[in-house]
Amino acid sequence: MPWIASITRDNPILWFALTFGQIVVITIVLLLVVAFMIYGDRKVFAGVQMRKGPNVVGPFGLLQSFADLGKFLVKELVVPAGADKIVFLLAPLISVTLALGSWAAIPLAPGWVVADINVGILYLFAVSSMGVYGIIMGGWASNSKYPFLGALRSAAQMVSYEVSIGFVIITVILLGGSMSLPRIVELQAGGFWNWNILGGGGLKNLPLALVMIPMGVIFFISGLAETNRPPFDLPEAESELVAGYAVEYGSTPYLLFYLAEMSNILLMSGLMAVLFLGGWQAPFPTPFTASWAPWAASLFGLMWLVLKTAFILFMNAMVRAVVPRYRYDQLMRLGWKVFLPTALVAVAIVAGWRVYA
Repeated sequence: MPWIASITRDNPILWFALTFGQIVVITIVLLLVVAFMIYGDRKVFAGVQMRKGPNVVGPFGLLQSFADLGKFLVKELVVPAGADKIVFLLAPLISVTLALGSWAAIPLAPGWVVADINVGILYLFAVSSMGVYGIIMGGWASNSKYPFLGALRSAAQMVSYEVSIGFVIITVILLGGSMSLPRIVELQAGGFWNWNILGGGGLKNLPLALVMIPMGVIFFISGLAETNRPPFDLPEAESELVAGYAVEYGSTPYLLFYLAEMSNILLMSGLMAVLFLGGWQAPFPTPFTASWAPWAASLFGLMWLVLKTAFILFMNAMVRAVVPRYRYDQLMRLGWKVFLPTALVAVAIVAGWRVYA
C-alpha cells in the first residue's frame, strides 16, 4: 500500500512487520468469508430445492461451517499404507497456499492491496497455473487408480480453460493498456458505462460491448470449470469417481483441499468484479466522495467490490443448483472448440478497435 511505502521507506523491519500484519489480516478475513460463503451456497441450493438448508447450529444456521470445521479437525488423520506420505500431505498444503497467496495482488479498495505490482495479472496467471500441481501430487501420491484418474481429469480441465481465460484477460489488457490490476480498476471510474464489460472508455467504446459481454460470460463459465465447480465437477463426480483426486483424503488434508477450492471460487468471482465490473468503482459518478477522508472513501469502494463479488457468487450458486452436470467430452469440446476460437476472434477485434477506431 502507498502509505506503508512512505512510512517504511527507511525502515525495513517496520515494513516487514506491517506487510506481515496485512497478510495475516487478509488471510483471517478470507477464511471467515469462505466459511459464510459455504453457508450461503448451501442456503441457495436448499432454496432452489424448496428445503431449509443449514438452520440448526447457531442463529439461522450461521455457525454450520464452523461446526464442520470442528468435525474435520477432530477426525483421525489416515494416510494409506502405500501412499507417498510426504507428497500426500504436501499436496493440500500447496493447493491452499497458492489459493490464498493469489489474493496478494487483488485490489480491494483504493490503496488496499498487499502487492501493488505493475504485472499483477501476470502474477495471478503464474500462481493459478501452479495450482494444478497440488491436485496432480494428491492424485499420484494416493497410490490408487481412482484418485490418479481424477487428478488427470482435473489437470486436463484446468489447463483447457486456463487458455480461454488467458485470451479473455488479454482483451481487458488491450482495453486498459496495463497489466496492473489497480490501474485497470481506476480506468473504469465514472459510471457503469465505463466498465470493461461494456467496452470500457465510455460511450465511444460502447460497440465493443458486443464483444466484451460474451467475454465476461466466457470468463464466468471458464471460472466454474477452472475451479471444478458444478456443472463442471467431473473430476469428483459422485457417480463416476467418488471424490476424484481427494478420494483417499480425510480429516484436515481434505479440509485444506476443500478450502483451496472454495478460495479459488471466491478469487475468480473477485477477479471478474475487478476486470469486468469496475472493481471498487461505484456504478454511478460519486463526486461527493472527494471531500471524504481517504479511509472513508476506501471503505465505500470496498463495499462496492464486496457487493459485486457477492452477486457473482450468487450466480455461481444458482448455476450449481440449476444446471445439470456435463459429460466430460462435452466439457472439453466447449473449452477447445467454442471458447478458445471465440476468445481468439475477440482478441483480434479488440486489438483492431484499439489501433484503428
